[in-house]
Amino acid sequence: MKAKVRLYVEHPLGAGQSVPLTREQAHYLFGVMRLGLGDPVALFNGRDGEWRTTVAESGKRGGVLACVEQSRPLQMPPDLWLLFAPIKKARTDFIVEKAAEMGAARIVPVQTEFTNSDRIRQDRLQAHAIEAAEQCGGTVVPEVTDLQKLDRLLADWPEERQLMFCDEAEAGVLKGLAGATPGPWAILIGPEGGFSPAERTRLHALPQAHVVALGPRILRADTAAVAALTLWQTALGDWR
Repeated sequence: MKAKVRLYVEHPLGAGQSVPLTREQAHYLFGVMRLGLGDPVALFNGRDGEWRTTVAESGKRGGVLACVEQSRPLQMPPDLWLLFAPIKKARTDFIVEKAAEMGAARIVPVQTEFTNSDRIRQDRLQAHAIEAAEQCGGTVVPEVTDLQKLDRLLADWPEERQLMFCDEAEAGVLKGLAGATPGPWAILIGPEGGFSPAERTRLHALPQAHVVALGPRILRADTAAVAALTLWQTALGDWR
């Protein structure tokens, strides 16, 4: 029987392994989804692939799942970071969810000169990334970092990591990835107000930067994130 529920856990997974459930997981499985003893549940932890398990113990405050067999091997996403300036709550949630679904390995909220929000709830955004990975079939959950200042990130930018810099000032000009090669990459999406002149100058001068325009129209930040991820995945990622 195919599992209708898929969960992320931090516990090791392997043949004969028992996996204890948190109170929240037990409530979801037994109170919401109405699973009972022997019902299948798919589990993944970002290290051991996906495992088919069955309910061995169930209760209101906890339970135990028993690993039966590996159903999918570990599938690592490309070494891709998504950097974006936080916007309104629901749209920031959307960006995190879509980045997790589309194969980003790390999601980095950044504070730019024109960023509208100067704080985030990292734990809440990480929970959204987990939910997205559970829904999309991924075997790895991307890390969501706390808010970081863009100028500090650029000051310590890794020499080996290429940067796809989406510049709205280049609207109508599609360029930037021609001749680019796979490897460690990052995508940078700016705030709703755009990058400041100083930020734009600094990014254009960064040796690892590849300036890319996303078509003839200026996109909202959440739309731009999806468009940029699609473009990169098609050209350099695991969609090829």
